Amino acid sequence: MKTRSAVLELLTPAIVLFAGFWWLGLYVHGHGEPPALLALAHQWRGHAVGLAWALTTIGRAPVLAPLYAICLVLAIVFKNWRVRLLYLVAAALAAWGCADGFQRFFARPRRTDWLLRHELAFSYPSSHAAISTAFFALAALILLRSELAAWVRYCSFAALTALWLGILWSRLSLAAHYPTDIIGGVCLGAVVALVGAAVIRIGGGQAVAVAKSL
Repeated sequence: MKTRSAVLELLTPAIVLFAGFWWLGLYVHGHGEPPALLALAHQWRGHAVGLAWALTTIGRAPVLAPLYAICLVLAIVFKNWRVRLLYLVAAALAAWGCADGFQRFFARPRRTDWLLRHELAFSYPSSHAAISTAFFALAALILLRSELAAWVRYCSFAALTALWLGILWSRLSLAAHYPTDIIGGVCLGAVVALVGAAVIRIGGGQAVAVAKSL
């Protein structure tokens, strides 16, 4: 009974977020970017381009792949962290795949005022936003609720949250995405993380015990 209640606590917000993600995708496909958000996009474009490019690079495969590999090695070495680390990598990869699939479904064209690099994939949702939410933001929450020393938990949470927000900002600074793409990506990444946590809780036994910290 407790497991069912815990699963519902995770799946309910996941369903709400996915509904919002779906509605937003249909809205921008038919109506384009809301004027207020479009004005915000133009205002944020071109700020600290060098920093934005560095942050965007962190959200790409050449950087993410080694980070995933490190997580897998740590999962082998540290048994108490195994479920959490495997869940983290699985969530990030699932968010990556889902973002790619939904980009093809909604087929929203990219912005034409891009800087530095012309992105060829479709625009909604932002895969950077989805992946960084399901990896960096999720890692921040996992560490915050872990059994590590307080200063490690708080510093890790602050650093990873700042990195996550920086990656989101970088996509607007480089004009690689519209604000709604970022919002949709965050929603999708959160949905993947919530569903993954629900699956772990359903798993029972040790997985449930570890998942209490998620």
